[in-house]
Amino acid sequence: MKLKFIFAIFLTFSMSCIQQKKKNDVALKTESQSYKIEEVVKNLSNPWGMTWLPDGSMLITEKDGRLIHFKDNEKIEITNVPKVYNSGQGGLLDIELHPNYKENGWIYMTYASEEGLGEGGHTALMRCKLEGNSLTNIETLYKAEPNTTAGQHFGSRIEFDNDGFIYFSIGERGEREVNPQDITRDGGKIYRLNDDGSIPTDNPFYNEPNAKKAIYTYGNRNPQGMAKHPETGKIWMHEHGPKGGDEINIVKKGANYGWPIVTYGVNYSGTEITDETTKPGIEPPIYYWVPSIAPCGMAFVTGNKYPQWNGKLLVGSLKFAYVELLTLDGEKVTNREKIAQDIGRVRNVKMGLDGLIYIAVEGQSIFRLIPQ
Repeated sequence: MKLKFIFAIFLTFSMSCIQQKKKNDVALKTESQSYKIEEVVKNLSNPWGMTWLPDGSMLITEKDGRLIHFKDNEKIEITNVPKVYNSGQGGLLDIELHPNYKENGWIYMTYASEEGLGEGGHTALMRCKLEGNSLTNIETLYKAEPNTTAGQHFGSRIEFDNDGFIYFSIGERGEREVNPQDITRDGGKIYRLNDDGSIPTDNPFYNEPNAKKAIYTYGNRNPQGMAKHPETGKIWMHEHGPKGGDEINIVKKGANYGWPIVTYGVNYSGTEITDETTKPGIEPPIYYWVPSIAPCGMAFVTGNKYPQWNGKLLVGSLKFAYVELLTLDGEKVTNREKIAQDIGRVRNVKMGLDGLIYIAVEGQSIFRLIPQ
């Protein structure tokens, strides 16, 4: 009887933590913070990127190539969006405002583009301005080449650092044996540009013959999360491993993150890629997941809305349909919690202008967490 009683208590606690079928009216609780999940933007297809204009309205990229302006509870489709290569994992990807957007009006987006050499597409970075319901002043700042019809690993996330440089990620496009370790080829890299698209002369490979001078790091697989640390200003990123071995890394000038020379994962078939997880000259991850959670979207919790979570790291999980809340001690992960469990395939997670956590879910909506 005593064992049955203990099991009943455990079952009740577990069910209270994961029951989220009615997302709009069920209050949930973690060890340190109660919250309610509220639906904000309904009936979305694949909301890849999201950001907020100064008036509090949202810009949302849909992978199929649509840019949505959500204002006053209305979804307005923006016109004059560049044609995207909507194939496999490619499409209209991330979106970010210039840090001085109020003064210059620049909006930055990454997307799969058909422009350039070869059939298919590859990731491009552009900037533009929004006038009314149309994009203007469109400029392509970087276009990876050559194009390929492969459907995987376009990346891509965008982040600015405290000095105004823009960082963006491009996956290795499924060509792991040739792209990530070769600085003369695009793919499997983090890139760094000035805000006008010019290349900083202090980039690590700027003076290397034949190198892609915009490269800042290499040996990456498919980074789909990037965020600036609110205190140190360092750029953090995460990337998909194969079967196992998703990683959190901190972007360091000229660093090699090892793919596919070292990995904590294996092929999807279960066969070995390499027996090495570390190697001299290769930057180790500050954290890795085995099994993979398929991370997408990344943000640090800031502000005063979630006092018990302040400074923790949010990472969305496509595979397991929740948001991971990571406790940090400096640059070390010390604890993991699952929040917003069973919400759906999390494509992005960000902090909104209102100080609330927003979660973009494939095939559904954008939600936010309301502290209780």
